[in-house]
Amino acid sequence: MHITEPSTPEQFQHYYRLRYQTLRQPWGQPEGSERAPDDDTAIHAMLVNDAGETVGVCRMHLQTPHEAQLRFMGIHPGYQGKGLGKLLLDYLEDKARSMGAQTIVLQSREKAVSFYERNDYHVTEKTHLLFGSIQHYKMEKQL
Repeated sequence: MHITEPSTPEQFQHYYRLRYQTLRQPWGQPEGSERAPDDDTAIHAMLVNDAGETVGVCRMHLQTPHEAQLRFMGIHPGYQGKGLGKLLLDYLEDKARSMGAQTIVLQSREKAVSFYERNDYHVTEKTHLLFGSIQHYKMEKQL
């Protein structure tokens, strides 16, 4: 396994495909809904297995010079529960620190809150319902 930052059209195709399959398709959302207007200015991380398959994705951007935000964390269902999400967190947290961030925030789906808590994030507020059914919580970590 290794983490790379996608840079070619083919890598981005695999990156966005997994993002769609894990974060939008299960809720009947259309293709394209996995993309965000600020993706061009974010740092994207992609976890690739030894066979060259994309098995995890996440992105980070600076909201302010001192605060980073993680978005769109997705791990292939066959690879969940194996500690791979932590690899992506560690990679992007290091990137955020190197860019001067002191805090990192995210919006966690309810079922992922315990994962982030195990990685030293804490809930700061209950926020929104995505697609009318997926409760989200704002979480924060001091870097």
